[in-house]
Amino acid sequence: MEPAKEMKLFSYVVEHDNGYAPNPYFGVCTLCGCKFEGRRNIVQLAKEGDWVVGTGGASTKSAGHGKLLYAMRVDKKLTRWDQPVHFDPEFETFTYGDPTRPKSSLRQLGEGSLLVFYAGLKGWNFDCPPALYSIGCFEVARAGLASAFSQAELVGMFQNNFHVMHPDVFEDQKDRLVLVKCSANSRLLKKAVKISSVGADKNGRPLHRLAPEMQAVFGGFEGKTSIQRSPPRRVAPEFTQSAAQFISTLR
Repeated sequence: MEPAKEMKLFSYVVEHDNGYAPNPYFGVCTLCGCKFEGRRNIVQLAKEGDWVVGTGGASTKSAGHGKLLYAMRVDKKLTRWDQPVHFDPEFETFTYGDPTRPKSSLRQLGEGSLLVFYAGLKGWNFDCPPALYSIGCFEVARAGLASAFSQAELVGMFQNNFHVMHPDVFEDQKDRLVLVKCSANSRLLKKAVKISSVGADKNGRPLHRLAPEMQAVFGGFEGKTSIQRSPPRRVAPEFTQSAAQFISTLR
């Protein structure tokens, strides 16, 4: 009879949260990246059956000292080479898919609507603090729930989309999956454009907001200028022309 495996508990401070580590979406919780840089980290040390907990810390970027943010049991360890790469949006055939509730409103986009994508970026081998940058834009051709498209439409329009090209993923998500197909006027930018400035949340912690100069273009979103991990923001009618003109200049 084999002795029972000893379970270990690993704990670390979640100094900031950009949705990368941990990533609690799509029905699982995953953890990757470096913890304790320069020595063996939790991702390397934890084995199946162990537990990992993330706590708040003293930093103003964190949730606060003594707070338990999440706990996860390690059910499986995988290398990145074992997993299909999730490119979404994809800028070869211009499609986007998302099964999460915050993005569900995108199914209402009409033909000709403009969809701007932005991402958090920081300097690589040069000093440039993290900020939010516009990285590409779509001109919408079709949008809707996956269940509203025929099999022929799914194959014809979305065969290169991550959520459609993996049958197990599609079967699990199809009833809540929003799909967007865009025209050839869509593009991935050759140079990202900064759109954020650093403000503060209600507790005084740093928060990326739409920069004042960008508010002059896109409007103030009815006061909801926080765009750090936010749901989609719709441009008010009085700003659609200035926003469209600005987007047309991006290359």
